[in-house]
Amino acid sequence: MIRLATNKDSQSVVDLISDVYAEYDDRVCLEGAEADLLDLNASYSDHGGCFWVLEIDGQIKGSHAVLPDPEDESVCGFRRLYLAGELRGSHWGHDLMQVTIDWARDHGFREVRFWSDTRFERAHRFFEKFGFRRDGRAREMHDSHETYSEYFFSLRL
Repeated sequence: MIRLATNKDSQSVVDLISDVYAEYDDRVCLEGAEADLLDLNASYSDHGGCFWVLEIDGQIKGSHAVLPDPEDESVCGFRRLYLAGELRGSHWGHDLMQVTIDWARDHGFREVRFWSDTRFERAHRFFEKFGFRRDGRAREMHDSHETYSEYFFSLRL
């Protein structure tokens, strides 16, 4: 079931993302890049966004979030699309993405923008199937334990 997350889900979301990062010999940085996960309400709901989780048999197996862009009311950003390894390639990733796209459209946003870790190649192919495009921009990030890079993606709604 896909449902809105609460702060009670924070540790389970951190655990999910930790498992994904471990596939890349990386780890969550709650003091930096992933600090938003410590208080989902304050980081998302309190800023006009939403954070969803996929719960199966009482376990969080997926997540996805959306936040309005504070500088452009027609734009929102997607964040935290993660899915447990055993569910990748199933309909659940599609369903999580569709929930956020539908929410963005229903709330009048005309464009979605986000950055994605360059290591997540499979996810990038998934994004492109939804019509998201890269414009060639990349950036180097220093808000985690190790430096990493991200690609920019966008979709006109």
